[in-house]
Order: sequence, then C-alpha cells, then structure tokens
Amino acid sequence: MAAVLSRVATFAIDGIDPRPVWVEVDVRPGLPTFRVVGMAGKAVRESRDRVRAAILNSGFEFPARRITANLAPASLPKVGPGFDAGLAVGLLAASGQCPAEGLERWAVFGELSLGGELRPCRGVLSAAEGARRSGLRGLIVPRERAREAALVEGIEVAAVASLRDVAEVLEGGTVPELPPAEKALPDSPDTEIDLADVRGHVLPLRALEIAAAGGHNLLMEGPPGSGKTMLARRLPSLLPSLSLDEALEVTRIHSAAGVQRHPGLARTRPFRAPHHTISASGLVGGGQVPMPGEASLAHHGVLFLDELSEFSRPSLEALRQPLEDGHATIVRGQRALLFPTRFMLVAATNPCPCGYAGSERPCSCSDAELARHRRRLSGPLLDRLDLLMTVSRPSAEQLRAPAHSSSAVVRERVLAARERQARRLRDSAASCNGQLDARLVRSHVRADEAAQRALGRAYDAGALSARGHDRVLRVACTIADLDGRDGVGVDDVMQSLALRLRVADSWEVAA
Repeated sequence: MAAVLSRVATFAIDGIDPRPVWVEVDVRPGLPTFRVVGMAGKAVRESRDRVRAAILNSGFEFPARRITANLAPASLPKVGPGFDAGLAVGLLAASGQCPAEGLERWAVFGELSLGGELRPCRGVLSAAEGARRSGLRGLIVPRERAREAALVEGIEVAAVASLRDVAEVLEGGTVPELPPAEKALPDSPDTEIDLADVRGHVLPLRALEIAAAGGHNLLMEGPPGSGKTMLARRLPSLLPSLSLDEALEVTRIHSAAGVQRHPGLARTRPFRAPHHTISASGLVGGGQVPMPGEASLAHHGVLFLDELSEFSRPSLEALRQPLEDGHATIVRGQRALLFPTRFMLVAATNPCPCGYAGSERPCSCSDAELARHRRRLSGPLLDRLDLLMTVSRPSAEQLRAPAHSSSAVVRERVLAARERQARRLRDSAASCNGQLDARLVRSHVRADEAAQRALGRAYDAGALSARGHDRVLRVACTIADLDGRDGVGVDDVMQSLALRLRVADSWEVAA
C-alpha cells in the first residue's frame, strides 16, 4: 500500500485570536508508530492515545502502519486538546475510512474522549470566526458549544456528539441541528443588588453615578465596614447593557479563557474581583502559554480590586499600560499578543494598616507603618484614576434613613448621559468620556473661560499633573452630561477637582 496523505483544517487559539492550522496526516507502510510534529505542546502529544482509543471505540480501524501527523505551520505553538478531532479525522481520511472530499469545506475543532465522544474545549467562538475568515463552508464542533459557534454569521455549524457523527457529516449526510437554546438563567445574587440597599454616603453615591456615566476609574478610601465593597458591587447595576459587538467581544475572551458561564452570548457586563494575592500575569495576562488575565476578563465591565494596598507592587504597576492604552501587550517567544482591557477600575483601600486613620476611632499605626502603607501605591498609578473618594462610616441615624435612590432611577440618568456622549463621539474611537485621550479631550470638551482659569490655578499650584489636568476635564464633561448640558462650566470643574483631590494629601499623589 502506497503512502496516503490527508489535510484537515482546524485552529489554534493564540491568546484570544484564531490561527489557521492544517493537520496533515501521512500513513505509509512501515513499523507501526504514531508521531505528532509541528511544535505540539504536551496536551497535543498526549492526544495520540486519546485518538487511538476514540477511533477503536467508535467502530473504526486504527491502521497498524507508520503514521506521521504534522500541524502546520510548524512555527506556531500548538497547545490544548482542541486538535484531537482534527487528528482523528485526518487519520480516518488517510486510511480510507472517511471521504476526503468533505475536508475541503469543513473545519473540525474539539476534544475527544476515549469512547469517541466530542468534548467541549475553550475557544470555540474564536475558531468559528477563523472558519469564516478562511472561507470555509462551516465548522464541526462539540454539541455543547454549537450555540456559541453559531453566534458567528456566514458559516454553517455542525453540532456533533461523537467521532462517528463527524464522519457522517463529511460523507455528505444530514448536518445535525443546533441544540435548543438555553433558557435564560435566573438572576444571581449579584444581579439582584440595588443602590436602594445603601444608606448614607451621599457623596460616594454621586461619585459612583459619575463613574458609571462616563466610564471613569474610581478609588474609595475609608475604614473597615464603611461600605466601600457594598458600593462597588452595585456599580454594574448602573451600567448600560452590552451592545451586540461588545457582547461578542466579551464572549470571545471568556471562551478563549474557558471561564464562560454558559455557551451562548454574554448577557451582562463582567464584574471581576480577584484576590489580592494574584500575580502580575494573572492580573493583566501572560504565562508560559499566554492567556487573558483578569483585566481582559473585565473588558467592557468592571475590575474591582478590594484592599488595593494589599496587592503586590509588581501586579499594580502592571496595570498602568492597560489602563492607559486599553490593551495589554504580552510578548512571548518573539510574538506579541494583544489582550483588550477596556474596563472600569474600581478600587477600595483602608487609609492605614489598622484601617482607622482619620476616623472617629484612634489609629494605632506608627509613622513608619503609615509610610510603608502609602508607598504600596505609586503616584503614577493613582494619577491614572479619575475619582478619589473618601467613604466615611455612616451614622446610626443615616442607617435608619430611607434610601436616596434605586439603581433603576440612577441608571436612567446614566443612560441619558451615555447617549449624549455617543452622539458627541460618534466619529471617534471612544464611546464614553472615560476613554478620551489628550487629543480627544482637546477636540470634544468645551470648557468656558472661568472653568479653564479654575483648572489652570489647580495645575499651576502643583495639585495636578498634565494627565490629571485632562482627567479632571473628562470628569467635568461627564458631570455636564448628567445635567444635560453641552459645555463645561466652572462648577463642573470644581466638583471634578473636589472628587479627584479629596484623598490626594493622604496618598501624596504625584504631580
């Protein structure tokens, strides 16, 4: 028997992007072996045993010949079990047990069990996008993730349960229908929370509304139990719903990271709250095999860092570029991967190690402990935050008082402000005031002379850096949007300055 070669299209998930990979299988007479080459990772090399068992347990014959499988291009690292199905189909085609004609139109993506069932794996949505870009007719994927792949328009999705089903599709049989859509999940406790639960905190509530309306970063400082975490967890209830493009982006990132809660389209804005022991690569992305970090998983949502001063200095410093640029650049093996990081940063911290500096309760920290605590957060990082708010402990009378507003009422004002920003910024890359860079601030923010003089005095006094100058204008513009005004006045600038400089002395924000 002469050598037979088959080619199967599949995809490698490189960061969050799909990279086309051809599985080339060569079967020829010789000592029985099965080798996988082409910069295959450990999980891919282990697929030889999974593929052998899956083929035999599916009723096919495993050829006792010299088998070589190449994953091209060989310069691209291949990781994960998503190549299992492509390797099995290529082997079946090369051994004459599966028609090779269908391989020109279909890509295959999925993990195999020893029994021949196709199991879901991360990155199905990215693989579907890759199939569309490659001009293929469709994508064969595990049934559990078919709805996710079907979010991509322009390709046919075959939802299969086993290797035998894959062979039937390639033989020209009926393409299995998509599984029924999942029923909407009941609201989780996180989606039921409301601003109506908050008592007191008039100024922090105002800061939260401004942050939501403009997509601004927010730092809250206060003693333990003052309500910082409670306020932060209610921010998502004020934000606009995800647009279709935003939902697809969020779903693609979560699919590539393998953390999506359900196989369909993302329904709510992400809210990520990592523990303070997280590493820099866990926070912004990276690792030996680059994966999205918490900053990317919070894309189009909220990244909440509780006990900010307890995070390691390298982890916090790694946030500086993602905050400024809206993406994290991870370089591995002479390859640069971009992970999107358009999130709102909301942080909470205590004013000192014991937590009671500046409150009614006496502080027990020494000067050295206070100095070390303040050095945990660098000036350049704090300078990238728009709102700095002190959260004091509410009084007993305030705890008994009625709520100021519900999330639904505040959200209506936030939506109206966002609509004004969308109209004003429709010809730019930004979608809200929090995304304006220096050039866009100059071209889209209109401040009157009194406002400019007030801001200039603060800058000349050394209270602001050049970056802080622009951030004050961005927040002032959001305040004007909430009031339904086009121009920025002196009152808007003064309110923005008050919200930015409120804890500047205690943290020694660098100018």
